[in-house]
Amino acid sequence: MTSAADTAPAAPKAKRDRTHYLYIAVIGAVALGIAVGLIWPDFGVELKPLGTGFVNLIKMMISPIIFCTIVLGIGSVRKAAKVGAVGGIALGYFMVMSLVALAIGLVVGNILHPGDGLHLTEALKASGHDQVSADALPPVEFALSIIPVTFVSAFTEGQVLQTLLVALLAGFALQAMGSVGQPILRGVEHIQRLVFRILAMVMWAAPIGAFGAIAAVVGSAGLDALKSLAVLMVGFYITCLLFVFVVLGTLLRVVAGLNIFMLFKYLAREFLLILSTSSSESALPRLIAKMEHLGVSKPVVGITVPTGYSFNLDGTMIYMTMASLYIADALGTPMSIGEQIPLLLFLLVASKGAAGVSGAGLATLAGGLQSHKPALVDGIGLIVGIDRFMSEARAVTNFAGNAVATLLIGTWTKEVDRERVDQVLAGHLPFDEQTLLDDGADGGHDAHAELPEQGGDKELAKA
Repeated sequence: MTSAADTAPAAPKAKRDRTHYLYIAVIGAVALGIAVGLIWPDFGVELKPLGTGFVNLIKMMISPIIFCTIVLGIGSVRKAAKVGAVGGIALGYFMVMSLVALAIGLVVGNILHPGDGLHLTEALKASGHDQVSADALPPVEFALSIIPVTFVSAFTEGQVLQTLLVALLAGFALQAMGSVGQPILRGVEHIQRLVFRILAMVMWAAPIGAFGAIAAVVGSAGLDALKSLAVLMVGFYITCLLFVFVVLGTLLRVVAGLNIFMLFKYLAREFLLILSTSSSESALPRLIAKMEHLGVSKPVVGITVPTGYSFNLDGTMIYMTMASLYIADALGTPMSIGEQIPLLLFLLVASKGAAGVSGAGLATLAGGLQSHKPALVDGIGLIVGIDRFMSEARAVTNFAGNAVATLLIGTWTKEVDRERVDQVLAGHLPFDEQTLLDDGADGGHDAHAELPEQGGDKELAKA
């Protein structure tokens, strides 16, 4: 008995120590990547596959994690109306925040006028037109693209919204099956544990991925691009900070009574992962796991996070606003407010059609300008060089927006265990970095247990 008691606390401590060293290694890899990109830029660019490979490994896990999370969440709730309410509130909130982000970018862009005095060469014009992506879809085709070709293709093609649709259908079907569906839910729960364990293993490649990604970015852009576009970059970063800490921070304090700095401290490793890979998708699976651990119910997390990654792109909204104004000023054709607003509303809609497109921020901007104001496409070449540096701020802002949205929507729908939130943010209930799941031991939290209207959920939690 004594030896078992002595062994129990030792194992989790060892796990936390190992992952702690992992993220120290990520920081070191980022510093080394910056040095390699500056000293040997050509070699740094050749390291890009290391970063791409790591991000692809993470993306490989996104569809099964979303499927398992949503099926377990919806399948264990008796009333389908609750899920519909969460989805409706989430979409309404996403639209309002997108408009707020556009408005903030509009105000800062009109104050700074960062594009004044720049000159455009023919080479830059050509590179601008090269960015126009054929992947961005008009609204009707985008809506149809959410329907997968087959049930399984939603997982094989890596489309988040297709996986979301299939998971919703499966969850509602299991919900309707009642007790007959319990064995299937238990099976899905075991699959979820397997998928999260694989993700935890993949995370050990993070330092290699971070090194390759940063070396490639620094090597391809260099210092010259940064110097010439410093005003735009600084203005964009400041705007993102204002949006996150003033707008989102105030909302989180007023609605949920929480301090945004405490939340970001809890999500610090995810922010580091995003900064090192320039991809908010690299942290999507961990955000799902961490928000469930924090005390938000599975249905809210399962619907809000994946949907937010397509519809709640606050950083992308700010980027498109400021980049449009920057390009118009640089071309010597500044837009009046009457021209700016219709263009930005068009980009707001167009951005939804580019969900899941690689480099969606730049591709959407180019495609939107091509459709609405073709003369400005020439100027896209001005920002190609620093797009990856700006994409880090975009990704971090998008991630922060989705983390805050999950807590806000959970609070509005009364699907948050507030006592647990306080304990987790205070550090009393640490996140298990080894499994990324709570096993119910040592006061562990199972999201099923917190839902008020359930049938056999306690049996499911014990399975």
